[in-house]
Amino acid sequence: MSDTTAIRRDNPTPIPTRELEALTDGDRETLAALPEGCALLIVQKGPNSGARYLLNTEKLTIGRNPKNEIFLDDVTVSRVHATLERSGKGFTITDSGSLNGSYVNGQRSDSAALVHGDQIQIGKYRLIYISGEGKA
Repeated sequence: MSDTTAIRRDNPTPIPTRELEALTDGDRETLAALPEGCALLIVQKGPNSGARYLLNTEKLTIGRNPKNEIFLDDVTVSRVHATLERSGKGFTITDSGSLNGSYVNGQRSDSAALVHGDQIQIGKYRLIYISGEGKA
């Protein structure tokens, strides 16, 4: 298995306290009301730090092209950098052959099933995946 194959985690770690503190009251309300299978992606670091994206469709693209559902405007991000696709009750992130790669919890990954609290690095952006499944 290479360093860029899918990451599998049977025992996900709980979301760190500092990450929960980054959630606003509005985020917490949104999270509590999320239907099963939906999630939030929050930009923690990067030019649009604090931006929140609701993941409530089957498939979303992330990249520098404004036509992406998640638009990250920086030269460190490829035009279509990665795809988020619903899988089971959560989402899987798949790198689209980007130049700088996609990282989940510090590990370069071609594809990874996301769990509540995962940190995603795309170019100079750091995002946190907040799953509706982790709200309980």
